[in-house]
Parts: sequence; structure tokens; C-alpha cells
Amino acid sequence: MNQRDSIWPVRVVAAVQSVYFLFTGIWPLVHIGSFLAVTGPKEDIWLVETVGVLVTAIGAGLGLAAYRGRVPGEIVLIAVGSGLGLAIIDTIYVAVGRIAPIYLVDVAI
Repeated sequence: MNQRDSIWPVRVVAAVQSVYFLFTGIWPLVHIGSFLAVTGPKEDIWLVETVGVLVTAIGAGLGLAAYRGRVPGEIVLIAVGSGLGLAIIDTIYVAVGRIAPIYLVDVAI
């Protein structure tokens, strides 16, 4: 098995996470109304937009790494860290009733 074959599963996961992060990051930036309709009202729209920009940037980086066929450890760390961090935050804040349960779909994905 050559190096390109061994990285193939990592590239696929990076590409899938890229698409998901790009979708969820860009959505509140282009149509905050529909985002709020699905996720519930928010007090600080600037914070929603800030997270959207950061998630979009991570998604773009993951997508570029997957496209180029080079997914180094630093990219894997960013992918796992951001995904896990967002999942933990979503779980905690759904549990305490601060955000809508729809965020558990995000955790599951």
C-alpha cells in the first residue's frame, strides 16, 4: 500500500467535515433568519456570526487539505479539536436548557 492509499480514509473524513463545516458556518452569515428559525432565538448575533466565520475558515482549510491529498497531523488536530469542542459545548448547553435541542443533531453528526 502506498502513502496515497493510506491517507485516503483521512482525506474522505476531512472532505466530509469540510462540507459540513462550510454549510453550517456560511448559513448564519448568508441567511440569519432561517438559521434562527431552526436553532432558536439568540441574544448576540455577532457571536453567531463570529462562530460562523471561524467554522467556515476551518472547513475551508480541511477542504483544501483533502483536495491536495495532504492532511498532516496539524490539520487532523484542528479537525478533531474543533469538532469535539463544538460537540461538548452543544451538549452542555442543551443539557442546561440554554440552547435548543436541535443542536444535538449537530453533536450526532
